[in-house]
Amino acid sequence: MTAPLIVLGVSRSGTTLLRVMLDRSPGIAIPDESFFIPLLARRHGRTVEPKPFLDDLSRIPNLRAWGVSPEEVSPRLRSGMKTGEAISAIFECYATKAGKPRWGDKTPMYMRHLQVLEELFPDAQYVHLIRDGRDAALSFLEMPEGTFTRTWAHPGDAAHFACLWRNEVGDARVLGQRVGPGRYLEVRYEDLVTATLQVVESICDFASLPFEPEMVESAGAVDVSEKPHQQRLLHPPTAGLRSWRRDMSPGEVRAFENVAGGLLAQLGYELLDPPPHSPTARAWAVLAWYGARFAAWNATASVQQRSPLWRRRHPPL
Repeated sequence: MTAPLIVLGVSRSGTTLLRVMLDRSPGIAIPDESFFIPLLARRHGRTVEPKPFLDDLSRIPNLRAWGVSPEEVSPRLRSGMKTGEAISAIFECYATKAGKPRWGDKTPMYMRHLQVLEELFPDAQYVHLIRDGRDAALSFLEMPEGTFTRTWAHPGDAAHFACLWRNEVGDARVLGQRVGPGRYLEVRYEDLVTATLQVVESICDFASLPFEPEMVESAGAVDVSEKPHQQRLLHPPTAGLRSWRRDMSPGEVRAFENVAGGLLAQLGYELLDPPPHSPTARAWAVLAWYGARFAAWNATASVQQRSPLWRRRHPPL
């Protein structure tokens, strides 16, 4: 198997649309969101032993949804193998079943675990899809209850989503500087929906993937019957579905820009007000509050996932 291709992007930035398109290439299989990579990294450290690793896999519902069983992964494991290799074996099994030579992943949550990805998959390539954070905020904040598992660390307004967007986009761009242009490509959502063919071709060229025109004809290519927040995938890519100029109040726009206006301007997005030289004191307070809240949530999740109680709470499926 070749190096994985990981699609990065803040939640509600169009990463599912891009995943569906890339998954239609004969050169790569990218399943629905995995969620389990940080979990397995926390539970197994640097190396794995097959028996406990497979026992954990039997408790992960995503694998059943993918049609991958622990028994199918088992022959690919060996005692003492690196954890990244063992996790890769899961995706390789999925790719083999799909008849593809390479695997990828698209899980926006991993924007908060970039260092883990780097350590596990040292040869991975990354495609970072960036969307105007104010439009992403509209989409995120409009999602109905029950669409996903909300936690007390989730942003609840434009300013706190700006914290998430600013931190995650900034961290991914720093990752890009570290790994270099051969392994990191930045793409704009706004270009993806207006110049779809050219953008997808450029990604395939970057990742050495076979390109086929059918890849951009993604409308209806995925089952969204149980995903009310992804119904737009039934239709062709469309620009302007959400517009902060039309749908956000001036107060919400300024709250977002006070926190993340500098990065918006750096990326070339138009601002409601002149770009700030730096966040205001109030914005720094919001950023500090968000950072502390997320750090507390991440620490709590880490302890819970490492605990033996995790197996008790997640019986074999």
